[in-house]
Amino acid sequence: MTRNTLLAAALLAALPTAAAAEGFNWNATLASDYLFRGIDQNDDQVAFQAGAGYGFEGGLYVGAWGSNVDFGDGSTDTEIDTFIGWAGDVGETTTLDVQLVRYNYLNEPQGVDYAYNELIGKLGVAENYTFTLGYTNDYLNAGNDSFYYGAAGSWELATDYTFNAGVGYTTIGGPAKNYLDYSVGVSRAFGPATVALSYVGTDGNAEDNFGADNSEDKVLLTIGFGG
Repeated sequence: MTRNTLLAAALLAALPTAAAAEGFNWNATLASDYLFRGIDQNDDQVAFQAGAGYGFEGGLYVGAWGSNVDFGDGSTDTEIDTFIGWAGDVGETTTLDVQLVRYNYLNEPQGVDYAYNELIGKLGVAENYTFTLGYTNDYLNAGNDSFYYGAAGSWELATDYTFNAGVGYTTIGGPAKNYLDYSVGVSRAFGPATVALSYVGTDGNAEDNFGADNSEDKVLLTIGFGG
């Protein structure tokens, strides 16, 4: 994989929403852009995203999630992630969610394959905090090991608003640099919709890896529905 292809492949998928609840569930989002771990996936364009899943008795779930993308390769335009996992309580105030995700892309340039797998674990604590650990042995389909460490929290504010904050750190084998991403924002439910406004940023290493346009700090607006 060439360096240019590596950078294009870095415009990856957002993590799918786990289908942990028993029975069928779905989600749909309209977003001002598509960011994954601080990196732009859609060249500053509006993203239309949707997912669906089914949760079985005992915590097992399966599902899929999709979005439009623009990697700047003149071809790839759709991402579809498939996933399988288990979620459940592991304590009075602690939950665990473990899933295997396959990132798939449609209409890739001839001879290019961006698809790869990632194993992700999420530990929820006291309903306010989430700690994430992700691992792949084939980061960006380039054959390098990569770990993702994330921590996020949400706190209710007055007048039905919620404050959200998160930080993540990606380690990458090979010539690419490890980098930091972060986000802060507020959200509020309006009937069936949840509206969120966030500020998302990365450190200088992300710019070295993916370029200034793909890693610049941005304000992200999302409108989400689910059931």
